[in-house]
Amino acid sequence: MNIHELLKNIEILDSHLPQELEIPMVRYSSREVQPGDLFVAVVGYVTDGHKYIPDALNRGAAVILCEKDMPESGWWVRVPSTRRALAQLGANWYGHPADSMKMIGVTGTNGKTSVTYLLKSMLEQTGAKVGLIGTICNMIGDEELPTERTTPESFELQGILAQMRDQGCSHVVMEVSSHALFLDRVATIEFTVGAFTNLTEDHLDFHETMENYRKAKSLLFSQCKHGVFNLADPATPKMLQEATCDCYTVGQGGDLWAENVCLESDHVQMLVREGEQQGQLRVGIPGRFTVSNALTALGIARRLGIELEPALEALSKAKGVKGRVEVVPTPGKDYTVLIDYAHTPDGLENVLRSVKDFCKGRVIVVFGCGGDRDSKKRPIMGEIAVKYADLAIVTSDNPRTEEPMAIIEDILAGMKDSASSYIVEENRRKAIRIALRLGQKDDMIILAGKGHETYQILGTEKTHLDEREEVAAALWEQSH
Repeated sequence: MNIHELLKNIEILDSHLPQELEIPMVRYSSREVQPGDLFVAVVGYVTDGHKYIPDALNRGAAVILCEKDMPESGWWVRVPSTRRALAQLGANWYGHPADSMKMIGVTGTNGKTSVTYLLKSMLEQTGAKVGLIGTICNMIGDEELPTERTTPESFELQGILAQMRDQGCSHVVMEVSSHALFLDRVATIEFTVGAFTNLTEDHLDFHETMENYRKAKSLLFSQCKHGVFNLADPATPKMLQEATCDCYTVGQGGDLWAENVCLESDHVQMLVREGEQQGQLRVGIPGRFTVSNALTALGIARRLGIELEPALEALSKAKGVKGRVEVVPTPGKDYTVLIDYAHTPDGLENVLRSVKDFCKGRVIVVFGCGGDRDSKKRPIMGEIAVKYADLAIVTSDNPRTEEPMAIIEDILAGMKDSASSYIVEENRRKAIRIALRLGQKDDMIILAGKGHETYQILGTEKTHLDEREEVAAALWEQSH
């Protein structure tokens, strides 16, 4: 692409460029630079791309896009923000794919994945071809693509959107993380609808304060036409106050709400009302949080112009999400095992309280906390576990480069004054086996924290760990 076409709509402070130059590719990792490429010196969270300008030049970069440290020779462009510029470069390179599809973004600490999957299912039942970008995977219709982070880096994101456009997607439903908003990964994208699920403690290792975290999420509502907000969350009034979009609320006192909620072990039943309209809804995903997730998905559908009755019918047919209150087969056993991604205080409390709503026996939870992440939430999660579970088994999640027992000690700080029972077993495989061995009739055993993940990060290495396989193996061991 011609360099001047590539730089269109980017604020340029200064530049040294030729009249004509064709750029074969844009790179922001110097290791990937090929001769003739444009290298973007991204100021990152961990490192600064300006350090790698000499390496990029040695590898043949034709143009350097930077905020500072312009090279002494060659072609260069200086901009106020290389991160924002990278997003615009991606949009220009791939032909602004988001402009030709209806973009729906969902942000919040918990519930993003469930809401996006519910909405994808609803839209597909109306005949739409839907792209999905999220924590578990990226999807183009039924085609599944792996993913490394909730929201890809801006240039890759534009490439994925271009694939979705080229394969005929009319809608894209995506999880939009606070990191993505703060780091301009979704800059240049105008969302048709943005939605806010909730705000609870997470990612404070990055944002430092809850107010910074909230402000990062609120950025979504400065780049969407319609916003859908969950009134059940205490942060919503401030989010509404700062939003510059049309605002629609769900929950008690909102534009759309639920009455006569009935929680069962395999579904949630409710009456949904919007003004003078109403209709029954049955969602085959157990748990009280399903009410908020369902209302948020319905709210988005309404802002997209889908009538309430067909929206309710479509939502009633939606399936659950892998790793979100997922029932694991336990043949021959009279207890139930659930896998859930709950890895924050709010997520853990939600799943435990929801299970207690319909559990006839004891609630047993196996959980840990991730290493190299927000350590403040660890004792809070320990306190929640012993408050709502009859037995808590504290183990490892993804310890990463931290000492696993040090993480567990942080968790135990919130549990030691409790009269409730807890067991410590650092090895997650062994912890699962302890829970299954202790399981009795009508008990609910929750394996919390890993959800859809099929690995565990020990040190800097990913090792295979699929909790579905572990349950099956443990039950086989018990019977032989």
